[in-house]
Amino acid sequence: MRRGIYILPSIFTVGTLVCGYYAILSTLKGSQLVSAGTDVAMSMMAFDAAAQAIGWAILFDGLDGRIARLTNSSSDFGREFDSLADVITFGVAPAFLAYAWGIRMVEVSSATQSIHHLRQAGWIITFMFVICGAARLARFNIDSTKLSGDRRHFIGLPIPAAAGVIAAIVHWAKMPVTEWTIAAVWLGIIGTVALLMVSRVRYFSFKTIDLRRRRPYVMIIVIGAIVWAIWAFSEYVLLTLALTYGLSGPLARILSRIRPQSPAPEEVHAS
Repeated sequence: MRRGIYILPSIFTVGTLVCGYYAILSTLKGSQLVSAGTDVAMSMMAFDAAAQAIGWAILFDGLDGRIARLTNSSSDFGREFDSLADVITFGVAPAFLAYAWGIRMVEVSSATQSIHHLRQAGWIITFMFVICGAARLARFNIDSTKLSGDRRHFIGLPIPAAAGVIAAIVHWAKMPVTEWTIAAVWLGIIGTVALLMVSRVRYFSFKTIDLRRRRPYVMIIVIGAIVWAIWAFSEYVLLTLALTYGLSGPLARILSRIRPQSPAPEEVHAS
């Protein structure tokens, strides 16, 4: 029975891998449709399916860790397996999607002389996203083995959140990028997200939220409202959530630096 409990988190990790693999296949399908010059609507559906698969993978990734903590079934194998799955699903898959959706269509439709340089910058920056994601995971694994430390925050943008930014933008915009100027901005976003992963910027960790200690009916209402909002307005809600969390770290750091420091208390001398 105990052995089955240890396998349970890995089942959700496999779900994360399945979503990542499906996202890669859907991205490849969308890229092939663009190359063939067929209906653009079909390529939009394929890219959107890839983005949604990454979104489901984020859910599975959050569940496997929480289940492991609730059942006290964390293991070295589970941690390494989860990291390898994250590199594929939240590193390779979104990078592939970012290039195919944001650069590939520009190569076909634009006649500018800068396309060659844009293509080079595209694969370099998307590959940088993969490298930064892998480095972020390696640093997280090292930090997680330390008994001391701030458990309320992550150091650097978590790789699932970084992948979520890319997936949310694709899911919201739907239409692949066709203008090289927009593609350049897109690469700037990807590069910024990649650097945030390996930065020292702190992000709030939802792992510290203990659902058992809080009022259950309040949590049920909040979770239910979020689920309904995502179901009804997924494009806007997911984009808002992804960008809000992605920007929360840098904004908090900026505010902490410009916030006036409280004056030191004056010393009281005995008369």
